[in-house]
Amino acid sequence: MSQTNAATVQHKPTSRKRWTATDLGLIAVFAALVAASAIVPGIPVGALGVPITLVTLTVMLSGLVLGAGRGFAAVGLYVLLGLAGLPIFSGGRSGLGILATPSAGYIIAFPLAAAATGYLAAVIIRRTVKFRALWLFAATMVSSIVIIHGLGVVGMMVNAKLDFAKAVLADLPFVPGDILKNVLAVIIAMAIHKAFPDVLVRRVK
Repeated sequence: MSQTNAATVQHKPTSRKRWTATDLGLIAVFAALVAASAIVPGIPVGALGVPITLVTLTVMLSGLVLGAGRGFAAVGLYVLLGLAGLPIFSGGRSGLGILATPSAGYIIAFPLAAAATGYLAAVIIRRTVKFRALWLFAATMVSSIVIIHGLGVVGMMVNAKLDFAKAVLADLPFVPGDILKNVLAVIIAMAIHKAFPDVLVRRVK
């Protein structure tokens, strides 16, 4: 084997495809961060009482910082622990019964939104330099509108027996707050990427 081929083989270690102890630590830390953000009292909106919380901020931050796989794992761990009985959903709620409430669609959407945001963030970090913050904000908004709000509307249609138009109207009050939270998530993520440039980029090279 030539030195060039040997160098090529050495440059592609299989361990890159596996989660390290650091990855598992980051997943645990961000799961705890999402849980902590849910402890902050939410603001109930409308007759359905679905609260505005800080959870969507930390969900998006998980994706922006950890990428698709680890972001999904971190937020998924939070959801699983809540469904298992830990009182870490907004308002101290927990258990499988949450899936029968109007909030169910949002909760189911959180890990999917983190994964989508993480995938888009990885592409953006790889391919852009200019306007990176703007592109990351766009990624969070796409995930918010399509996944979180989309599934949130479906959840209200199923569990609150609302028709589509009424479910959309019930969801609209969450949009302005999510815009502000997405801006903040991008600002925090940009600072983290500047301080720790390999936290996401190294996984997509």
